[in-house]
Amino acid sequence: MTPRREKSDVGGNGKAGGAHKAPALKAAGARARRIEAALKKAFDANASITSDDRVEVRVCAGTACHASGRAALREALDKELAARGLSETVAVVETGCHGFCEQGPIVVVRPEGIFYPRLKPRDIAEIVETSVVGDGVVERLLYKHPQTGAPIAHERDIPFYDLQERVVLRLNGKIDPYSIDDYLARGGYQALAQVLADDDPEAVIDAVEASGLRGRGGAGFPTGKKWRLCRANPGDVHYVICNADEGDPGAFMDRSVLEGNPHSVVEGMIIAAFAIGRGVGPVAGYVYVRHEYPFAVERLRNALAQARERGLLGADILGSGFDFDVRINQGAGAFVCGESTALTASIEGRRGMPRGKHIRTVAHGLWGQPTNLNNVESYVNVPWIVLNGAEAFAAKGTATSKGTKIFSLTGKVVNGGLVEVPMGATLRHVIFDIGGGMLPGREFKAVQLGGPSGGCLPAELLDTAIDFESLTAAGAMMGSGGMVVVDDTTCMVDFAKFFLQFTAEESCGKCVPCRIGTTRMLEILERISAGEGTVADVERLERLADDVTEGSLCALGGSAPNPVLTTLRYFRDEVMEHVVNKRCPAKVCRPLIRYTIDPDACTGCHLCLTACPVHAISGEAKQVHVIDQKLCIKCDTCRQVCKFDAIPVETGIFAVAEGRQQ
Repeated sequence: MTPRREKSDVGGNGKAGGAHKAPALKAAGARARRIEAALKKAFDANASITSDDRVEVRVCAGTACHASGRAALREALDKELAARGLSETVAVVETGCHGFCEQGPIVVVRPEGIFYPRLKPRDIAEIVETSVVGDGVVERLLYKHPQTGAPIAHERDIPFYDLQERVVLRLNGKIDPYSIDDYLARGGYQALAQVLADDDPEAVIDAVEASGLRGRGGAGFPTGKKWRLCRANPGDVHYVICNADEGDPGAFMDRSVLEGNPHSVVEGMIIAAFAIGRGVGPVAGYVYVRHEYPFAVERLRNALAQARERGLLGADILGSGFDFDVRINQGAGAFVCGESTALTASIEGRRGMPRGKHIRTVAHGLWGQPTNLNNVESYVNVPWIVLNGAEAFAAKGTATSKGTKIFSLTGKVVNGGLVEVPMGATLRHVIFDIGGGMLPGREFKAVQLGGPSGGCLPAELLDTAIDFESLTAAGAMMGSGGMVVVDDTTCMVDFAKFFLQFTAEESCGKCVPCRIGTTRMLEILERISAGEGTVADVERLERLADDVTEGSLCALGGSAPNPVLTTLRYFRDEVMEHVVNKRCPAKVCRPLIRYTIDPDACTGCHLCLTACPVHAISGEAKQVHVIDQKLCIKCDTCRQVCKFDAIPVETGIFAVAEGRQQ
């Protein structure tokens, strides 16, 4: 952040204003020294856990790695190091999410940064012997390049990491999220100290505005402008809220930041509170987070307690005279509570339902007071902007979309996980260069961006730039950063139906267009996927989509038709195949398909017969088997277990007729 400049009082001789400025400058210098000393006192260098320069083993303790066996790896590491007498000399550090969730559980051996993915406890002894005691690598356990198959030893050389530009995720995987000293050792709370020392809230807002930072929660509203509006509105107290509700299917950006670097969120919120409330009146903070995020809540709660203990949160922060504290409010998981007015209603103890936007939360928010809401990613960008300057942040991205953006890359892609790239990067770069492209033998079909209310974009739009305006023009949206990739085995009617079913179920029911309109749209899609749709249904679907978009009270309903509209826009031929020819080209929609056994390929091995959950397959050993169409539930189990490719899936009107007979 650019230091505040004093207005010049210098007269014609250059000396007139110097005398009365001296006390103010002296007081400012004393304040800065006091805050610097308080920050230094808050840091305990002996308690810092991680170091890039010593031998230590970092174990990813994000949710994905935990689910895939992190606890067993940690136990095996502790036992192996103890058996070798290395427990006191080799640190084992559990970090936050490394981002490469597809490869979990992950272990990185420092200082070389040797990356070992998908480990089992039985691998630990060999890793300790080779890479901890020795200086080699266990080649068979290394990550393999998705195209060439060549082993890559170092984390920094893996394309998934090398091609990213990490600002928000810069410390994920590098610090212990339970250690405030790890965060302080890497420049944590320096931005807060600088802001408090300068004591100029307007300058902070100026810097955030100049950076071009826009909200990362979906709408993309300019962050600095929102802060300025909130500060300008009078109230008994101003509220600063972090929206960590993150209800999109497949999205886990905010969760991973809270799990891996919670202090960065806290620091960003304190700076925002200072900018909004300093010199105006009391200011208080909330983090609204999903109840389904136990690790994130636990680590955030620990971070808040540590910050209070070290004088970085609460009364008289770092001796600056500024007071601010943060409370955690856990939501029940309602998707609609990601909307600002529904969120504040939930905190107040009322049912989470949105209101009309004729009155904005910056003027009349939580308990009727001026309220600023930003999401996790927005707040974490703020300390970086303060320390590195608005110009450095604005240099990243495009003319209208500045900085970087995190995406949770999921679906049928080789390398799923968290990807942070500058705004303006293309979909192709994220999916193919960083994500490694499609699974073997499969072709890219579509990518769905922006959560359940986003759009489905086809292969011809892979070179679209990822920025707010370009995605909106294509029919998608930035949203919070969900990116779901599908291949040629996905039915786009079924895909659109999945997202519409989610938004219909998550509708709060307050307004008719959303409550009834999404339900009627879902019914039409269900008829189409069952082979019962008509051309008139397709036309009705488009009209309903427009009505829901225009008439809904909030953005949940207003954007719910997007997956359907983009499916009709880019994949209309596939929809019409379902309607006119009663075929599902992807062979997914069960009423439009049937399973048969190819007599020329069947060996009578009994695998399918044994696996069928409803006993729809019959036949003697080493004789051609038969599927009873009246019993078959089309679960795909038989095709998956067949080793001879003897169970083709057929689609057409015959399947519809058979389904009606059943």
